[in-house]
Amino acid sequence: MHAVFRETTYAPDDAIVESAAFREFQNVHAARDGYRGTIVADVGDGRLLTVTLWDSAAAMHAAREAIGPVVERLLEPRMTAPAVLLGTGRVVVNDLVPERSETQ
Repeated sequence: MHAVFRETTYAPDDAIVESAAFREFQNVHAARDGYRGTIVADVGDGRLLTVTLWDSAAAMHAAREAIGPVVERLLEPRMTAPAVLLGTGRVVVNDLVPERSETQ
């Protein structure tokens, strides 16, 4: 499995993750072959840190090429700074636990 780490910045009062544009982007992202999931953390002041997981490096690279125009159309107009690619690499530890329901 491979991961992409990225930082994006929006206006602090922009609820981007609740927007139709973000949902459309996520749907396109999730439809890509090899997609394993995304975690987005709001770290304050409009900054989001994102980790996206892919089955392979090939799937990760293909997605980046294919999704670029979607990002340009849907998300970049709302960004207050260019997105920053923090890094990519092979996942060496994965101990994510599935969410548990309240009845478990």
